[in-house]
Amino acid sequence: MGKFAELNTLRNQILLGFMLVMVVVLASVGLFAYNQVSVLLRNNAEKHIQQTAAQATGKLDVLLRQVDSFTAQVATNAAVQSMLERIASGETISFQDRQIIQREVRKSEAYTTGVRSIELYTSDYRRLVPLTDESLRDRVSDEWIHRVDEGKGQLVWLGMDERYPGIVIAMRRVRLMDRSFSQAGYVMVQVDKHYFELTESRTGDDASTGIEEYLALVDEKGGTITSDFGMEVNASQLDDSGSTVVMDGDEFIKVQRRSEATGWSIIMLTPVRYATEGISVLRTAIIVSVMVGGILFLILSFILSTMITRPILNLIRAMRSARLGTLKPIPVTSKTLEINELNHTYNQMVASLNDLIEVVYQKEIIQSRTELKALQAQINPHFLFNTLEAFYWALEEKGEEELARVVVAMSGLFRYVISRADEEEWVTIGDELDHAERYLTIMDMRMLDRLSWTIEADETCRKVPIPKLLIQPLVENAILHGVEQRIGPGTVTLRVMPATGNPGYTRIEVADDGPGMNEGQLKEIYDAFSEGYTASVKGNGIGLANVQKRLLLYFEEETGGLTIKSEQSKGTVMAFEIPSDDGRS
Repeated sequence: MGKFAELNTLRNQILLGFMLVMVVVLASVGLFAYNQVSVLLRNNAEKHIQQTAAQATGKLDVLLRQVDSFTAQVATNAAVQSMLERIASGETISFQDRQIIQREVRKSEAYTTGVRSIELYTSDYRRLVPLTDESLRDRVSDEWIHRVDEGKGQLVWLGMDERYPGIVIAMRRVRLMDRSFSQAGYVMVQVDKHYFELTESRTGDDASTGIEEYLALVDEKGGTITSDFGMEVNASQLDDSGSTVVMDGDEFIKVQRRSEATGWSIIMLTPVRYATEGISVLRTAIIVSVMVGGILFLILSFILSTMITRPILNLIRAMRSARLGTLKPIPVTSKTLEINELNHTYNQMVASLNDLIEVVYQKEIIQSRTELKALQAQINPHFLFNTLEAFYWALEEKGEEELARVVVAMSGLFRYVISRADEEEWVTIGDELDHAERYLTIMDMRMLDRLSWTIEADETCRKVPIPKLLIQPLVENAILHGVEQRIGPGTVTLRVMPATGNPGYTRIEVADDGPGMNEGQLKEIYDAFSEGYTASVKGNGIGLANVQKRLLLYFEEETGGLTIKSEQSKGTVMAFEIPSDDGRS
């Protein structure tokens, strides 16, 4: 137990604990990374192989369509159709006629790549082009002719030409378009097998990745049409259904795709070593990283544990000298640089805390005095109202009735606006109309003879509850952007009435005879409403946006919000409809 107690030190505990944690972390991360990246590498390799095979298949389909289009042009050529129709009618064709039709066929052949020659036969197998007397049955087997007949005018790929190595034969029947597409002959095309080389489709990405891949195109009988294997291969072995094949001692991943148009197969071989090469490199890298990381962590843990444990006891003893109240610096000194730095840092902290305590104390005193002065400096709104009332009586005594009326209106306007929102969040339409009337009275005096206004209100609507300060912003907008923007006097009309066609609702509208707005300006305002920011054609849409937001906030689905109708030179009408009785009154 004595030796165990000596080894059971804080430094050894830290060192052992850090090492165990490090081993677990490195092993877990290494295994996880290896598994994930291995799967990723395999998936990427398989995906790359599939993409390459798809590219090769796509190129083959393009080549086949080109030949199909070319033979269809020959079969539907006007001269070919005319001659075969004459033959079908029993007319004898001269050698000169065959020369003419041969020139027509050669013209089409000149513009097509990969085509070695074109042969044209009648329905009874007599050759028209080239100018020889060989029969179609002498040229190909009856089995191939039967397959072409079953194609019903479609191009049929027959395979490698037994007579001419390196040539692929395809045939289609010629049908007369003017005789209800009756059978009239055959078109045979001889295509050079090099036309079907597919290696160009993979020269880009494969060259950059360094992956070796081999492609081969084989016909239905297993004959090789084109191949870049560079080695002796067994066609039956390639046509096996397995996913891997072994050739020349190397294992290959095989991907096989069959062409529906020809029945041929595209076989692609990729060495397995290329798909797994990255995995072995990854495994080696992870093992080396874990070993290097473990050694580095062991060294760093030993140093760190020594740095931590050695000054701890001395620092604890030094800190015990601190007492409650004002903190005191540590009087302990040491020859060790780390301990001196810790003592210096602690002493700086003590000095900073003492300064901070003093600053906080002074701030508390200043804040208390400031709050007292702010409380003493608050203006009682009633002082403002009483002062305006005094102005009113003074003007009354001097006979300034118009100014006295304006002062009373201003006093009522201030009293209405300054009152606490939580006490009067909801008012009646009558209160809002009185407030709008006071505002119009003040604006009438300010604008002299340029403003005339009327308020038309149904008495049954004056008691309808409404959020405070919804109508006055519309009146203000009508004056600022309507009356003030026109040349000469202008009129603002405020109407309150039951909503037409919407029972149980009250309609409030404000109209002016100002210059109005065009469709683009109206669209900008509505866009501003829908996007939630404040804007208008004149750069001041805060009042309208506020009205729109408050309508939707207080009434939600019960209102359609603010509507604006305006025409240039005809004025603007702003209106909204609210429920006549929503229980808030």
